[in-house]
Amino acid sequence: MIEIIPAIDLIDGKCVRLTQGDYSQKKIYNENPLEVARMFADAGLRRLHLVDLDGAKANHIVNHKVLGLITSKTNLIVDFGGGLKSDDDLRIAFECGAQMVTGGSIAVRNPELFISWIQKYGGEKIILGADVKDEKIAVGGWVETTDLEIISFVNNYMKQGISQVICTDISKDGMLQGTSNELYKKMRNKIPCIYLIASGGVSSISDIELLHEDKVQAVIIGKAIYENKIKLNELTKFFI
Repeated sequence: MIEIIPAIDLIDGKCVRLTQGDYSQKKIYNENPLEVARMFADAGLRRLHLVDLDGAKANHIVNHKVLGLITSKTNLIVDFGGGLKSDDDLRIAFECGAQMVTGGSIAVRNPELFISWIQKYGGEKIILGADVKDEKIAVGGWVETTDLEIISFVNNYMKQGISQVICTDISKDGMLQGTSNELYKKMRNKIPCIYLIASGGVSSISDIELLHEDKVQAVIIGKAIYENKIKLNELTKFFI
């Protein structure tokens, strides 16, 4: 059964969503992220994708107090990303209760450091963040597209010990227009051993059902929940 992972994005300690990573297209959904996290936990969800958008802009962890509050006040398994650029950032994230962290741009721009994290903490605690545009890796808040092809990029890090990848098609993120099924099917065929977490574009329960049919292991859902396109009680049929 596909794993359902709700997302909370943080700016100024508030729960927000962006459209295609554009900070100028910010919408605040709740000023109390703990309240949102508790809502997810009460619905039976077990994992949370928590993104520090302030940290992503500042290139260092910012919203660690919110992380600590959520991990201390709920039983959610939290994977945390955004602005993790140093050993100290990782130390703070784990000390604040994150069970896993996600590295995206750092895996492109400083692979030696990212690999050292995998070696130190283990591949089960370090998630590879792979943001893509036309199947090429994008970094820097999705402004810069690289020449790195998604399949080889993930394969190379699997050799270093990575077991999970969050793959976000930036053309879909926040658009509520469906997911990149063809991309995910290709990834499942080419790299079947990776735990693939689809992200971006989920607009309805049928989108999740299609991903499940394609044997995608997990999906991150954000805006569809906040915009009431998907009700939390509709997700229970996917719970293991």
